[in-house]
Amino acid sequence: MVVPELRPWRTARPHVVRFANAVRPRLARAADAVRPGLTRATDAVRPYLARTVAAVKPQVTGLARIPRPKVVKTWQYTAGAATAGLALAATVATAAGPWDSTGQRTAERDRAAALEQPGGTDHGGDSGTTDSAPHPAPSAASVLVGLGGAGNSVKSAPIGTALAGVLDPLLGTPALGAHHTAAVVDVTTGKRLYDAGAGTALTPASTTKIATAVAALSALGADHRLTTRAALEPDTKELVLVGGGDPTLTARTDDGGGWASLRELAGETAAALKKRDITTVTLSYDKTLYAGSEMHPIGVNDNLAPVSALMADEARTDDSTSGPVARVSDPATEATRTFAKLLSAHGIKTTSPGPSKATGRAENLAEVSSPPLSALVERMLTNSDNDIAEALARQTAVATGQRADFAGGGKAISAQLKKLGLPLSGADFHDGSGLDRADRLTAEVLTALLVKAGAPAHPELRPVLTGLPVAGFTGTLTSRYTDGAAGIVRAKTGTLTGVNALAGTVVDQDGRLLAFAFLASDTTDSAAAQSALDRTATALAACGCG
Repeated sequence: MVVPELRPWRTARPHVVRFANAVRPRLARAADAVRPGLTRATDAVRPYLARTVAAVKPQVTGLARIPRPKVVKTWQYTAGAATAGLALAATVATAAGPWDSTGQRTAERDRAAALEQPGGTDHGGDSGTTDSAPHPAPSAASVLVGLGGAGNSVKSAPIGTALAGVLDPLLGTPALGAHHTAAVVDVTTGKRLYDAGAGTALTPASTTKIATAVAALSALGADHRLTTRAALEPDTKELVLVGGGDPTLTARTDDGGGWASLRELAGETAAALKKRDITTVTLSYDKTLYAGSEMHPIGVNDNLAPVSALMADEARTDDSTSGPVARVSDPATEATRTFAKLLSAHGIKTTSPGPSKATGRAENLAEVSSPPLSALVERMLTNSDNDIAEALARQTAVATGQRADFAGGGKAISAQLKKLGLPLSGADFHDGSGLDRADRLTAEVLTALLVKAGAPAHPELRPVLTGLPVAGFTGTLTSRYTDGAAGIVRAKTGTLTGVNALAGTVVDQDGRLLAFAFLASDTTDSAAAQSALDRTATALAACGCG
């Protein structure tokens, strides 16, 4: 499935308010109050949740000398998860991401249409369907619990001993190798509920992107934009294309719904030149915002372009927008050559482009800016986009006075997380993407990052939660959990040879929002390790361990 474009800057305040008003009285009596309103969604997801409960039943109900969790009917599980969802009123946080009023991603609607599955949320009463078209999509549980709200009456957090009885056998599987750690934390209270070597640092792979996202949002703000501009040197008629570090700049006809357009920049630049009676220019490019080597320590790799302050379409050599593909070796030169062709189409002749640096006397003729940083973070997390991750690490370095290279980005991330009071013992950052095997993180800091992102005091970090892939629906979890906790688990994956990780959030059977992190090193079968992590997250979702 192709994940639709993400448009998190288009908020749905009226929907959020209506949803908040609707859900507030229900939170007092979660299961009984919401049952009628969730009938269609329950019908849609009942088969998945039934299989989920069946899959984890031996772990949940066969615990000797440990208080057994209460058996909860499937519809109650669905209702509890849904009511514990996006109950954040507009006064707490504006809805971010491609969500409707219940926190359902637009991708779910597209997926349901493709699978011709009926049921689910009605998207505000205007689903855009007809009698002959697929019905509204099956609903995933909303992404956030009403954090700290007075109306929040979900049950107490799971008991540690009960959680251990459920998770220990699943994490002890040989598929997870000799070294694995885990942590589970109550997002509302910040209390750690489960600890299996949570303070031991392991290679985190792409779960590193959670740390990168928090650091960038904290340093720059959720509304920050990356700007690419065209500047004219007054005496020499040198036109300089100045890179602002926006990896989402696109030269395609379709800008994907709001990404900065190189075509638009060329059109506006040509118009400005013609107003000055200029039709021929010396064309240069400025990529000096970033320093150091552009090549990641892993070398040439289809998962990442050379890290340049100027590139178009992530230097991809095909029409893809995510995933591994061959990249051009010199993104800045290639982007400027494309810019020259676009200028030519508007009647502007250029020389062959070369490197330069815009002076302080250069006149800005035109500029285009990326969507807000919140959008970049969500796209990065959903698609596990390494190019955006490395750009955000360097942007964090620029914002905090560090050298904008791989080492400086790692230092900036660490320093920014330290300012937030996060537990960084054992943490070591060598890049922003997690492709560097020398990176180290603990399950403790990963869960702390997720808790911080959900804290009412830090609404600017909310895209870290809303950008997490949704099990069975979006991004790197699209094809996972189809027989498990689809829509309930939302998590960032991490995979390198011998390394498997999963960190995210889940709403348990009692409606409690939990943050979890599972890290495994020295795995020998990646598919088996991935399945083991998915089963563990599913068990956590199915657990009524209070």
